[in-house]
Amino acid sequence: MSYDLLIRRVRLHRRQQPVDIAVKDGLFVKIAADLPSAEATRVVDADGRLVVPPFIDAHVHLDAVLTVGQPRYNSSGTLLEGIQIWSERKPDLTHEDVKRRALEEIRWEVAQGTLHIRSHVDVCDPNLTALRALLEVREEVRDICDLQLVAFPQDGILSFPGGRELMRKALELGCDLVGGIPHYEWTRDMGVEDVHYAFALAKEFNRDIDCHCDETDDPQSRFTEVMAADTIEQSWQGRVTASHCTAMHSYDNAYAFKLLRLLARAQVNVIANPFDNVVLQGRFDTYPKRRGITRVKELLASGVNVALGHDSIMDPWFPLGRGDMLAAAQLALFLCHMSGHEEIDAVLDLITTNAARALRIQDRYGIEEGKPADFLILDAPSAFEALRLLPARLYVFKGGREIARTTPGRSVVRRAGEKEGQEVTFHV
Repeated sequence: MSYDLLIRRVRLHRRQQPVDIAVKDGLFVKIAADLPSAEATRVVDADGRLVVPPFIDAHVHLDAVLTVGQPRYNSSGTLLEGIQIWSERKPDLTHEDVKRRALEEIRWEVAQGTLHIRSHVDVCDPNLTALRALLEVREEVRDICDLQLVAFPQDGILSFPGGRELMRKALELGCDLVGGIPHYEWTRDMGVEDVHYAFALAKEFNRDIDCHCDETDDPQSRFTEVMAADTIEQSWQGRVTASHCTAMHSYDNAYAFKLLRLLARAQVNVIANPFDNVVLQGRFDTYPKRRGITRVKELLASGVNVALGHDSIMDPWFPLGRGDMLAAAQLALFLCHMSGHEEIDAVLDLITTNAARALRIQDRYGIEEGKPADFLILDAPSAFEALRLLPARLYVFKGGREIARTTPGRSVVRRAGEKEGQEVTFHV
């Protein structure tokens, strides 16, 4: 067989010996050692570098990216002030504005190896301006990125006038998933109804669910259990995601033990967002200050599928960021005390295989013969080194086609008296 592309001397995650990877007609067709180069149209020598399936950003807000400082900055750093600033910015949204910013940020993510994105879109807008723009973006970027859109009621399904009708309209227009925000509703009873309504819509439209849930330091915020119970009662196992769940960081251990078991039984995915979680939570603490991120390590140990999102990128909630999911994974490693050698390997799963399971794309994701040839070549030999160095994504391939390439920066160290050409050149 002749190949369109052959990647030589590849290191795969959790596989000791190097292999070659052959691609034809956009699919992986052979993964084995010492494949003949003469049969390939193009050959790339990975030289022992790590090849992984594409990164996945399982939670981001493309409608809000790159709006930091508009109309003002978040001086308190709190979630609530961020929501208020966003409500001030929303009236100025235009179709072109949303598309321009979203396309720019998607290019950032693709260049850094993220080829699957799940974006929440604020639908608390009678005109659904952002949603209509992102529906167009979803189609325009299909050749470089797969985009899922979640109907997200930023101001509440019940607490926002016409919230129920706007959620329904968003799904009719083509949103992929049903969202929710029960902890932001005015009362606990309204929060419970927020979850119930999300499930009712999901059943009616046959959609998956991804709700912002318990994104607070309040240990009495307990809507994740409602989501898990509804998942079991509605037989929606594997199709439900609870995002953030930062209140879990503040629950007492007895309740957390019960909740972890319930989430595992319900097969509810949990998505943590390290950048926003650590910046927004703990703002009302003096000392000691809570880290805020959910119990990633304990959830994994309990059999719950956990993935990561970038969440905010230069917006009212998080003023920094550049869409690097490997950086998000590194931060999760720090915050969640996942520095054991095997734990570090598991951290890479949070932005690859675990996230694919949350997005329910396992059938077309992963480096396996017969699957689409979507993959990255990292400038590092292992997951350990990738999470230590955050190296360049040298090549990004989708369907066997190179869609991005990065040349890593190099440093030069010259001692006294050394001339050009005698110095030490390396990249960190």
